[in-house]
Amino acid sequence: MTPLSTRGAAAAACAGLLLCAASGPAIAAPASATEAKLQAMQRQLDDMRAQLDQLRAGGTTDPRLTAIQQQLDAMATQLAEMKTGQETAATDIATLKLPPAANAVTASLSNGKPALATTDGRFTANIRAILMMDGGKYFQDDNLPATVTSRDLNEGVNFRRARIGFDGRLFGDFDYAFVYEFGGSGVEEAGRLYEASVTYTALKPFRLKVGAFEPNVNLAAATSTSQMPLLERPAPAEAARNVAAGDSRVAIQLSANDAFGSETGVAWRWFAATAFTGNTLGGAQQFDEQTGWLARAALAPYSGVDWQAHIGANVQYVLQPNDATGPNGAGPRYPVQIRDRPELRLDGTRLVDTGAIDAEGARVFGGEAALQIKGLLVEAEAFRYRIERRASALPDPRFKGWYVQGSWVLTGETRPYNATEARFDAPKQTYTFNPAAGTWGAFELAARYSVLDLNFREGVAGAVGPLGAVRGGEQKILSFGANWYLNPAIRLMLDYQRVDIERLTAAGAQAGQAYDAVAARAQVTF
Repeated sequence: MTPLSTRGAAAAACAGLLLCAASGPAIAAPASATEAKLQAMQRQLDDMRAQLDQLRAGGTTDPRLTAIQQQLDAMATQLAEMKTGQETAATDIATLKLPPAANAVTASLSNGKPALATTDGRFTANIRAILMMDGGKYFQDDNLPATVTSRDLNEGVNFRRARIGFDGRLFGDFDYAFVYEFGGSGVEEAGRLYEASVTYTALKPFRLKVGAFEPNVNLAAATSTSQMPLLERPAPAEAARNVAAGDSRVAIQLSANDAFGSETGVAWRWFAATAFTGNTLGGAQQFDEQTGWLARAALAPYSGVDWQAHIGANVQYVLQPNDATGPNGAGPRYPVQIRDRPELRLDGTRLVDTGAIDAEGARVFGGEAALQIKGLLVEAEAFRYRIERRASALPDPRFKGWYVQGSWVLTGETRPYNATEARFDAPKQTYTFNPAAGTWGAFELAARYSVLDLNFREGVAGAVGPLGAVRGGEQKILSFGANWYLNPAIRLMLDYQRVDIERLTAAGAQAGQAYDAVAARAQVTF
């Protein structure tokens, strides 16, 4: 056999072996083994090319060399593709081992609430909306005396609340909220800034909140409007919260909560909050805006899911009332006024009202208690209000109010205790409304009796009141309600009220009345 035949056969054999080695097993091998095999194949390819070069250099013109060259070229192309594939696979594996990028954003629609969040949780943004459409009717007597005001309360339909905004987290340690309000009492509003706040949360268990918001001032006020068992808050608590707190109040608040004790026995949750407050957003400009201080503390013993109790106290001081008129104006210069509407807002009239009293300040003291046993919750609060007159020898008027209310979730759910705000939230449905699956959501019954007494030395009917008398009126309301929670975003409510108001005019005539009311609400919130 000639040298050409021997070398050509060897070259062809090597080419065949390399082509076989370039098949799938090389790729399937571990990364390090595959890389070593590729390097060996590259050396063999280089040797074969060197042999062909030697044959051509010796003047050999055998046509089989061309076929071998084509095989080597094809093998070189396949080997290059294998190297590229190996590098890509190694890069992909390394990428999979890396954690997700911290600034990657995920989107969600939990319970219909649009939300964005980075994968590390340091930044979030949630769209918030609350829509409450109320409708109802008042049943008043036709033969009310002329001294009775509001003898025909407005009935119909209005959007009690229509809020839209967003909240979220910034840099992991700051929570924020910006919300606009378009609803109202009896009539919708053109739109106003309802909340604009930032909360620093890194000093656990403390939270520092600054901006315009509703400070945490009592049990009923702490309960979210979208989670109340009846259409409105009890009048005594509503009158109290508006003295130095209330919606859209400019404030700085420090709050904290934690727990102690054993969860195998009786454990205790605790909550505390204090705030310095200013004026509320909107309204007429004041010469000197109101300043106030408030505090609330609560203890909540519990044992597993069987029962949860709550006791607490709260206090408010108006340190300086608004300067309503300035030094040259008429009327009370520093007015303090305690009043509230009945526990329904189809009509915005306030049927009990102390009137504006020129004051140095005001105080409110409150006590609160609640007990929950599975689906049954009973809570109560009592308040004392005091207005300190300015530059007057008249006695400082004192008023009082209280309520007791209960709710019972018929479908077995409970109202969970929110330790961060020291309140009871709406029940979480075990099953949402889905007739096809035979589930109907959650059902709840509620009842309340409230008394708000804004009389001070009111005297007797038919006579002018004694010196320093305040005839703000006494309001008693008995309410019953039924709630249908279709899902976490939608709720339907139906309330009945019996309202009894006794109030004397300055001359001693009866200005109060008694009436019934029925109202319903369709609520969407996320």
